[in-house]
Amino acid sequence: MSTLQTKKNTASVSAFIATLEGKQKKKDSKELVKIFESTTGLKATMWGESMIGFGSYHYTSEKSSQEGEWPLTAFAPRGKNISIYLMPGVSKFEKQLAKLGKHKVSKGSCLYINKLSDVDTTVLAKIILSSVKGIKQMYPNKK
Repeated sequence: MSTLQTKKNTASVSAFIATLEGKQKKKDSKELVKIFESTTGLKATMWGESMIGFGSYHYTSEKSSQEGEWPLTAFAPRGKNISIYLMPGVSKFEKQLAKLGKHKVSKGSCLYINKLSDVDTTVLAKIILSSVKGIKQMYPNKK
């Protein structure tokens, strides 16, 4: 059985954000930490080298033999955009996403924004909260 490579660790979230290129990416990441923490009530922690996660649940894939711990919700500041992970899948949030502002989505669980000012942060907070509630229903052994 394979396991996930991205794991929760003790690295500093603020130190990671300080290493990001560009003032806007740093500013947006700090603000996103505040939004995620206030929305979820969960403290930010590093997952792998570049993902900032909140809470966790035990993941077991129905499509593969992969399993392990995964954040209830997370974001990762990438080169061109910020990836926001909506674990139940972005398709579950179509109505809310229509009100969000400028964004792109993957077929899976990723919501992509270029900068925080492109979106309505109140709508984003509601999407994050709905995502966490959804994954807690899907996987009741959350932490």
